Amino acid sequence: MTAREPPPPLFDQLDEQDDTPLPEEAEATPEIILTPQKLATGMAAIRAVWETLPGAPGVYRMLAADGEVLYVGKARNLKARVASYARGDAPNNRIARMISETVAMECVTTPTESEALLLETNYIKQLKPRYNVLMRDDKSFPYILITGDHAAPQILKHRGARNRKGQYFGPFASSWAVNNTLNTLQRAFLLRSCTDSVYENRSRPCLLHQIKRCAAPCTGEVTPEAYQGLVREACDFLEGRSQAIQKRLAGQMQEASEALDYETAARLRDRLAALSAVQANQGINPSGIPEADVFAIHAEAGQFCIEVFFIRTGQNWGNRAFFPRADRSLEPSEVLDAFLAQFYDDKPAPRLILLNIEVENCDLLGEALGFRAGHRIAISVPKRGEKHDLVEHALTNAREALGRRLSETASQERLLAGLAAAFGLEKPPRRIDVFDNSHIMGTNAVGAMIVAGPRGFSKPHYRTYTISSTEITPGDDYGMMREVMQRRFSRLLKEAPRDAAPAPEEEADTLPLWPDLLLIDGGKGQLEAARGVLSELGITDLPMVGVAKGPDRDAGRESFLLPGRAPFRLPPRDPTLYFIQRLRDEAHRFAIGTHRAKRKRALTKNPLDDIPGIGPARKRALLLHFGTAKAVSRASYGDLARVSGINDATARLVYDFFHEKSNG
Repeated sequence: MTAREPPPPLFDQLDEQDDTPLPEEAEATPEIILTPQKLATGMAAIRAVWETLPGAPGVYRMLAADGEVLYVGKARNLKARVASYARGDAPNNRIARMISETVAMECVTTPTESEALLLETNYIKQLKPRYNVLMRDDKSFPYILITGDHAAPQILKHRGARNRKGQYFGPFASSWAVNNTLNTLQRAFLLRSCTDSVYENRSRPCLLHQIKRCAAPCTGEVTPEAYQGLVREACDFLEGRSQAIQKRLAGQMQEASEALDYETAARLRDRLAALSAVQANQGINPSGIPEADVFAIHAEAGQFCIEVFFIRTGQNWGNRAFFPRADRSLEPSEVLDAFLAQFYDDKPAPRLILLNIEVENCDLLGEALGFRAGHRIAISVPKRGEKHDLVEHALTNAREALGRRLSETASQERLLAGLAAAFGLEKPPRRIDVFDNSHIMGTNAVGAMIVAGPRGFSKPHYRTYTISSTEITPGDDYGMMREVMQRRFSRLLKEAPRDAAPAPEEEADTLPLWPDLLLIDGGKGQLEAARGVLSELGITDLPMVGVAKGPDRDAGRESFLLPGRAPFRLPPRDPTLYFIQRLRDEAHRFAIGTHRAKRKRALTKNPLDDIPGIGPARKRALLLHFGTAKAVSRASYGDLARVSGINDATARLVYDFFHEKSNG
């Protein structure tokens, strides 16, 4: 049975729609004037695709004239779903704009609707369509990993793809939560945390063994069988079987005490105390819920906050607040529905998901997540009891987090307005780029750029620049500033020419590509160096300010340098001055941190890393045989060839590298 042909559009309904700008997207996209002609053009493009669509599950993408993906959606019946757009069904101004901008569509069919949901989520996270609800926080969650690729498994914190063999436990809401749990688990189960290379080279127990945080399997202080028992206990505890472990340890402690083996009894007592601590230190420990994720959404002032609590092994493993991008015309249930699919795109779902409101795709999402996990996943909205209390607690936190965000945004806007007044800008800046350099006597020199805007610091936009020019004299701060500005703005001119038409932003409150203000950490020399580079690039209208340190480098006595204006200071307790100090200090912190990391890498760099074709396995074999890289460099070709895992060609490669280097 085919879908009914859509009737002609009802243009008389267009004038009755609310044509006010979208709450946040209006600032991020060029203004689109809705007219019957534009709506009809979009409907015609959609109808051309609709005529050939099958009545099967799938995913559709709506495309703009420049190829930008405007919207990604899924459907149980593609033909029936797209027919609503072809008819011009626009319940709000957002949908009408989306239809009017569409010039083409792309569709993919899937065997089931649940697979369509998963594919839709992948597309949304990759393409970030303007009219979809988007997660704005893409930071990965930390996990605890007990490795499975070594005879003596290691316990460690893990982020990113779970491609290493072993057992993963999480997610944890923050690094603090996982570090705190790791510290306690090490005291309770004595698992090693050192890397495999350190483990292989130990000849005596390390300090962690001395302070009773490692069983020291590296030196045989514990038998392999006993260590595997500790590993099993740790896994059991992280899987929620803590009561059985505590009961078993208590029994062993009693037996040791009765046998007058007080040293063993004391060790077991310390482990029991650590287990009690890891359970008692949690904020909320729901006794009847071993594993669940708790979601609560709150809407206010056209914005949304979703609070997520992670319950594992009957313990609260932390919470995190998300502020998804969504049009204010959407209902909270629609936002939460779209958010859930994106949230679980790259992480396993627990067996229970608790929500504070009903969502449309509840059953479908549970089916899709259960198919991926290999077991049933329940999604529910509890009405009473302990589960309801958890959801209410999450809702309270969502309400408070959104209130703080709205307050911080208002304060930030006032500070930006004060900055515009202090420096004579026409309007408050939406993006501020702050530059600083860091080095020690010219060595390991780096340039750093931090970015701030209406939402505060925007760390995804931070950039570092390794000073690489051979024409710069070591320690030449002005030359470093010239190189950083040259690289930053020559690339920006290529990627986003200033005379080009403004491109739609990825997100409603995404910072613009071009800064509205440059802050240079330095005096007149650094400011003139930056100004000279911009002039050579043809950029003459970009406001820039030099922030010169005061006498004796006292904070609060900074001088501000603007081209064509005498240096001046701000009142000592001016909030704008504090704001500028925060920006300057953040740039300084970022530059110093990058420089220190580079210096540390240089100090610990192994000469073997510079030999082409020598990977981790061969490097480990050489170091295990000779002990140090210096000994490898002094070895003869014959000695190198006798190393297990090193063939004649590799031995010749290593020998020639050091031989030619010493003669060079």
